[in-house]
Amino acid sequence: MTLHRLQRGGAVGTLIVLIALAVVGYYVYQQYLGKESEAPPSCKAALNACIANCRKTTTEAADNQACQQRCNEQRQACEAK
Repeated sequence: MTLHRLQRGGAVGTLIVLIALAVVGYYVYQQYLGKESEAPPSCKAALNACIANCRKTTTEAADNQACQQRCNEQRQACEAK
């Protein structure tokens, strides 16, 4: 019976080691390969996100319009780069 318990513990230990290796591999991937695929958003995507944020955070029409105007100014500056 002692041998059977050791074998079961070995299987659990192996599973824990495999999970730990998968976690470490994921973080290594994110550190070295994940950042290359993270390009800054396009000017249009940044404008869409900014306008969506205006809709969520402003309740008054005048505030919303001013926020959207700032978004358009940021888009123009982005496109000028």
